[in-house]
Amino acid sequence: MHVDPGMLPTETQEEISAVIAQRHERERDAAAGGPLPVHPPRDFEAYRSAALRHPTHELVRADPEEIELVSPAFGHSDVAAHESDLTIQHPGEPLGERILVRGRVLDGDGRPVRNQLLEIWQANAAGRYIHKRDQHPAPLDPNFTGVGRVITDDDGGYALTTIKPGAYPWKNHRNAWRPAHIHFSLFGTAFTQRLITQMYFPGDPLFALDPIYQSIVDPAARERLVAAYDHSISEPEWAIGYRWDIVLTGPQSTWMEPEEADHA
Repeated sequence: MHVDPGMLPTETQEEISAVIAQRHERERDAAAGGPLPVHPPRDFEAYRSAALRHPTHELVRADPEEIELVSPAFGHSDVAAHESDLTIQHPGEPLGERILVRGRVLDGDGRPVRNQLLEIWQANAAGRYIHKRDQHPAPLDPNFTGVGRVITDDDGGYALTTIKPGAYPWKNHRNAWRPAHIHFSLFGTAFTQRLITQMYFPGDPLFALDPIYQSIVDPAARERLVAAYDHSISEPEWAIGYRWDIVLTGPQSTWMEPEEADHA
């Protein structure tokens, strides 16, 4: 694959890390000892392309009922049981480390959020998406598409089986790599009520270097994006397990991406 050298980013990781540290310091000073913001600023400088995409004017408000007239609909009959297992969607076994992800979707008071459509998408074990814009030279897996769906049960619970994704490069700066992550999309009672977030894996050495993860200034809020290894979920001779709960509202809420993000 030929890449025009003029198109490659020239900023180093050290320069980006310095920008991250400066913004964190400004946010702490602005908080004056009070709580840090849970959600990141839209203009987080180290996330370079965000400056080109975040809104500079008031958002246009739409009538949700009018939008729903032309939006798709979903129900229990539309989500098959096998969609929650990303390892059985093709004739062969996908390559990589099989994992189980379990958790609950909760409101700010700890109550279960039932019957919610939850979608995931992710890179394969080599760190590549099945998408025409993903052209970095990592192999595609013919037995892994990287998308799944599930509806939360009466306890707000969900259960997914998948392959642990790999890290992958992105062009925010020179030698930039995204930590391994899974994208989660949650719908409320309508398709206009959509929230998107990312789940990370514990102990990833790329956390400190990633502008998207570091755009969340509050360390406790960042940690809520990291799943916990749970030995009770792991199944002998088959897969290891992680637990990750999603809290939709309140001071302990899970970070959600702004609508204009490109979900890198």
